[in-house]
Amino acid sequence: MSEKPVELDEMRSRMQALQRGCKTLLMATVDGEGQPEASYAPYVEDGGDYYVYVSDLSAHTANLIERGKACILFIENEDDAAHPFARKRAAFRCRCEEVMRGSEAFERILDRFQDRFGDLVDMLRGLLDFHLVRLVPGEGSFVAGFAKAFEIDDAKEGELRHIDPTKERG
Repeated sequence: MSEKPVELDEMRSRMQALQRGCKTLLMATVDGEGQPEASYAPYVEDGGDYYVYVSDLSAHTANLIERGKACILFIENEDDAAHPFARKRAAFRCRCEEVMRGSEAFERILDRFQDRFGDLVDMLRGLLDFHLVRLVPGEGSFVAGFAKAFEIDDAKEGELRHIDPTKERG
């Protein structure tokens, strides 16, 4: 049984609302020795890509820049969830690349950070240990609740495919 297009549109809208409601994203990265690192960072979205402005003092910065990949997670606040087992969440595997300081893109995105997060960003802008990293989302998943899980082949296209729990996954 397949989802009706209107239901998929509703799920896509819910996923986008979840993302818009988060000021930060959670990140999973891997260091040079293959050790995992969990962290978070404030973000802005631009053209379907996510940007984080992160310090060399954080392990995730080198992981993002040197490994060029991460998994990001947007998740519903525990206090807002109907049940801890059913928190709404969207996760995406991302390709990561540093945006060069002084470039037009760097200035434009940092202006977006300042609009979203206030004057502290003006101070951070001048700190040379901070790097702007672009996270380009690819495949992922969205969970809207029990039996409401969806695969996403391409985050920018936003096409959701319902995961049928009665079928074997390969």
